[in-house]
Amino acid sequence: MPPSARVVGLECLRCHTVVDDPRGFAGCARCRQEGVTVNLSVRLDLSPLAGLRPEALPSTPRGLWRYAAVLPVGAEHAVTLGEGATPLVHLERLGKRLGLPRLFAKDESRNPTWSYKDRLCTVAVSHAVATGARVITISSTGNHGASTAAYAARAGLPCVIFTLASVPETMKTLMQAYGAAVVACPTYESRWQLMREGIERLGWYPTSGFVVPPIGSNPYGIEGYKTIAWEIAEDLGWAAPDVVVVPSAYSDGLYGIWKGWAELQALGLVKDVPRMIAAEPFGPLANALERGLEAPERVAGGTSVAFSIASPDGTWQGLAALKRSGGAGVRITDEGLFEAQRALGREEGLFVEPSSATSLTAVMTLAARKALDPEQTIVVVLTSGGLKDPGASRTWLPPVPDAPADFDGVLRVLREQYGLRDL
Repeated sequence: MPPSARVVGLECLRCHTVVDDPRGFAGCARCRQEGVTVNLSVRLDLSPLAGLRPEALPSTPRGLWRYAAVLPVGAEHAVTLGEGATPLVHLERLGKRLGLPRLFAKDESRNPTWSYKDRLCTVAVSHAVATGARVITISSTGNHGASTAAYAARAGLPCVIFTLASVPETMKTLMQAYGAAVVACPTYESRWQLMREGIERLGWYPTSGFVVPPIGSNPYGIEGYKTIAWEIAEDLGWAAPDVVVVPSAYSDGLYGIWKGWAELQALGLVKDVPRMIAAEPFGPLANALERGLEAPERVAGGTSVAFSIASPDGTWQGLAALKRSGGAGVRITDEGLFEAQRALGREEGLFVEPSSATSLTAVMTLAARKALDPEQTIVVVLTSGGLKDPGASRTWLPPVPDAPADFDGVLRVLREQYGLRDL
């Protein structure tokens, strides 16, 4: 086993103040006084890992906790369901059509609750157990809540979830199936306020954010997303891709993956770092970059089939990842999203939920603008599986026809309704 990095404290991403507070979940108090809401991030002393070579990493377990040396919780406290070690899939057929022969997908739907939120939750709930938490809480529209409920159940802790009445029944079912106490709130802000009272009055442990304007989620949990970068680097022969595209709302995944690349480069395990691209329905990060803003401002919202990331608010951590990597934000439409979802299913055999498909939508948008180098290695992060929101996919799928009694009738249906003529 390699030695482990040392946790120094929680550091503000903007003013770099370091605080020694394991419950620094509300962001930087100093920056808030200046009118800017900013998340804290775990500051690690990487010097114990100086000279780390890939062969020093343990061969087991094969999942996320294989990289415990760069996580803020010791493996002895791990609350795990076997998350991580998801495949990096070469999108050969789709990449050829787009003129991007080195296009890959990091398929995070293979995690225990079928989304990449399991990476955040295994680390956050492990930290909760290590610090003596009694109740886990979260505000969520689905994936994050389901994952939190599962890991709380694994840890033997009660879980309280504040959601919205408008979320799909599939998501409510997932959250309740793991034993969580789920309550529906009328607005985003109301659920955050109620959650905050549980944290401040009763000491509940949050896995998500609850601050307005939003800052992002539990900083310890965000560290779990770093392992996506580690796994991609290892699969590419300890090299970084040129571009990594991530669906983004409050940018926990975007920032966590970027931090993983930065630490890999600091340890000398990769030479270069990728440009990070945020795929976002309404474009608060794209707007901030275009206007040269210090912090994201609220943009016009609306409705989006990618409801779980459809936020008009961006975060400081997301903007920081884009600025530090020379990246960009790409606005996504529902039409483009469904095109990407269909392409992944029909050309590559990958069925993802609408919000997950936004990463490929961004690539397709950039490819149409000739804004991507065909020689570069590009990785899209597919964050969750398609059965999380099957109702959305039914909007572009035809009704299933009844089978005629005779086989000639079946052939006619196949030709007329499915276009299968060369049978």
